[in-house]
Amino acid sequence: MKKTVMTATLMIAFAVLAAVAQSLAQDPAKSTTDSAEPGHAYRLDFTVNELEDGKKINTRQYSMNVNAGEQNEMKIGARVPVEPKSGEFQYLDVGTNIWCRLRDHKDVAWLGNDILLNVKSEISNFAVPEQQGQSMRPILRQLKIDASTIAVVGKPMVIGSVDDPNSKRQFQLEVTVTKLR
Repeated sequence: MKKTVMTATLMIAFAVLAAVAQSLAQDPAKSTTDSAEPGHAYRLDFTVNELEDGKKINTRQYSMNVNAGEQNEMKIGARVPVEPKSGEFQYLDVGTNIWCRLRDHKDVAWLGNDILLNVKSEISNFAVPEQQGQSMRPILRQLKIDASTIAVVGKPMVIGSVDDPNSKRQFQLEVTVTKLR
């Protein structure tokens, strides 16, 4: 009888431990310590640099505030109607979209003073007439960068860069993280 009770108790204990381990494994970035203190606020300054033959020819800047542990998104542009089938319309976002999630040491203890940053960016526009070819329908060009990195507060860093396959241009997405008071 004692052996059966002991075996049942051990089985329940292992089941509880397995459930706890599984819930932690589903989001490894979660800290095991709970804190009543809210996360810090940060400003993210994004810069999109356009280079041709290594020389900067255009720069666009975007900023957003985000709280640690949260995600934010910005969209700048237009919604363009397209007709895939006669009488049916869908809308495409054309312009600049930036989504980010920021986590600091409150969310991920091993980070120290650094920031864990997830960024998804998409820049789209209409192709210039030389790139249209014979098509009567407008052609959209798209540059996309999805990246995760560890950023240092106050230091600008290039998150990603892409070459334009139709020219000698390169596009770079840069971010600077600033802690707000």
